[in-house]
Amino acid sequence: MAHKLPSLVIVGRPNVGKSTLFNRLTGTRRSIVTNEPGITRDRIYGEAEWRGRSFEIVDTGGLVPDDKALIPQEILRQAHVAIEKAALLLLVVDSQAGITPLDEELARLLRSTGKPFFIAVNKVDSPLQEVNAATFHRLGAQVFPVTAEHGTGVDDLLDAAIAKVYPSSIGAPQAAPDLLGASADEPAPVEIAIIGRPNVGKSTLLNRMVGEERSIVSPVPGTTMDTVDTEVTCEGRIYRFVDTAGIRRKSKTNLVAEKLSVVMARRGLERADVALLVVDSEQGVTQGDAQIASYAEESGRSVIIVMNKWDLAAEAARQAAARDAATTKGKSRRAPGEKHNFDDLDKSKLLFDYEKMVRGKLKFLSYAPIVFLSAKTGERAQKLFPLIDQVAAARKHHIPTPELNRWLKEDVDLQRGSTPKARPVRIYYITQAKTAPPTFLIFTNQKTPLHFSFERFLENQLRAKFDFTGAPVRFVQRLRKRGERSRAGG
Repeated sequence: MAHKLPSLVIVGRPNVGKSTLFNRLTGTRRSIVTNEPGITRDRIYGEAEWRGRSFEIVDTGGLVPDDKALIPQEILRQAHVAIEKAALLLLVVDSQAGITPLDEELARLLRSTGKPFFIAVNKVDSPLQEVNAATFHRLGAQVFPVTAEHGTGVDDLLDAAIAKVYPSSIGAPQAAPDLLGASADEPAPVEIAIIGRPNVGKSTLLNRMVGEERSIVSPVPGTTMDTVDTEVTCEGRIYRFVDTAGIRRKSKTNLVAEKLSVVMARRGLERADVALLVVDSEQGVTQGDAQIASYAEESGRSVIIVMNKWDLAAEAARQAAARDAATTKGKSRRAPGEKHNFDDLDKSKLLFDYEKMVRGKLKFLSYAPIVFLSAKTGERAQKLFPLIDQVAAARKHHIPTPELNRWLKEDVDLQRGSTPKARPVRIYYITQAKTAPPTFLIFTNQKTPLHFSFERFLENQLRAKFDFTGAPVRFVQRLRKRGERSRAGG
């Protein structure tokens, strides 16, 4: 695996421009930037390169150490985790606000770590305002006036960071880090987006898969705002999980940041290979879940349906069964003296019935495997990694053209799929045009697009023969041009 990059951790009080600076250093728009304070909550990771040297950049939420509310305390704990692993700390302050008591408290906190830190005095919009930055020398660290929004002063900051983190490189020729050689033999990471409605357990599932408190978890819907990327290595395979913000209808989003978080969640989905659609088992499949599932299907991602909080759903079913058994009708179904027992047979039947219900609500995802688990307790969570491997492999499955056409000729009865009274469909030739998702080009005798029911028939026949678990299958039809004669013997 490629060597670990030195980590530069950005800290500061809320709304001083940390996320803007993160986006400037990484050359991305990963962190959400608005005028609303307290938007960044989890640790957001990126990478910056300057003069041939690379850094890991970590954006943290706005810190208010004395705020005892749940989310601010979780933000502080997440920042402490990042600070412990940092090679260099960067305290961002607001030049227009001057030194605040909170800035002084955070500077004391950073000094107590014993790690080197700089102060980035943000919002210095002109050379005349640089005098405002001088007062921040009182905080006891090297000061750099910057304008994160426009990039002014960022070059001096990065030069100083290189000198601090790579001291042996001063005056030496700058060779690019040997990352290519280190990763040439590594398989590409499997990109996995965790999607779903707010408060269904997406961040809890990420923490369970990673094995650490990587995302903030709270009972408050909409706790996650940014998309949070995390790499996990399991049995030599690299997985990159993207925890996205809960997606809700536009009419339900009020803050600008909430609207942006939904947009970025959609972007996180579109760069993934596999989507884990997390559904609250207690509530069952809702209209919102179905809408998010349709986003995943339309984007061509492979899908695994994760029925989370299964322990709570099973307990609710157990209590309902117990109440039913206590009724006169329930007692009459048992032998005299026999006690009600919620045994394994009942649990198996519950799983079967629940899966049937999910399939009924998400008919367009009939190809997606379903796993029932509890992210909080870890029950059945071990089933997820093997399933991700299977779905990721099926997504890239390519079938040779001769094998496809042999299957079409020997195994498929096209008349069964033809619509009554419609012109019989003849397929002259089929080939797989691409993978991820599997896309097939078919040459037919039809002058109009195939009926969706025929495509569904063809897809079912294809899946019965070849393993495309979790992957959507696409067909591209080559229409017969008007006046074109059928091939001989076709």
